[in-house]
Amino acid sequence: MRGLLAGCTVVAIGFISMQLGTVRAQEDASKPAFYTTKVKPILETHCANCHMGLNRKGGLVFDTQAGLKKGGKSGAVIVPGDPAKSLFVKLIRHEGPVDDPMPMPPKKPKMSDADIAVITAWVKAGAVMPPDPPK
Repeated sequence: MRGLLAGCTVVAIGFISMQLGTVRAQEDASKPAFYTTKVKPILETHCANCHMGLNRKGGLVFDTQAGLKKGGKSGAVIVPGDPAKSLFVKLIRHEGPVDDPMPMPPKKPKMSDADIAVITAWVKAGAVMPPDPPK
């Protein structure tokens, strides 16, 4: 009986480990799915009113790969792989330049630390997005 119980325990632990591995794989910030499932909902909640769809304040568009790479009037706001050099990350942390801090989102509370961590992980992993649909 103990052998059967020990065997079941080993199988259960193996199954749990396999499931955790699947969760970790889904959390890979360097995959386009991370943008789709984690980053895009944050941007839609906090940034869409000004920077998605037809809204392009400052010339900045977040919902296309081309728009993100181009940046806005201030130039590129994301340096893929380097959140510390990414203006977007500084602005959502409310750590913008002293001469023009531009805390984002404006007129709203700061993003949650969890949302900022997701954006930061995404930028650090290369700011990977699904390709833009053909025109």
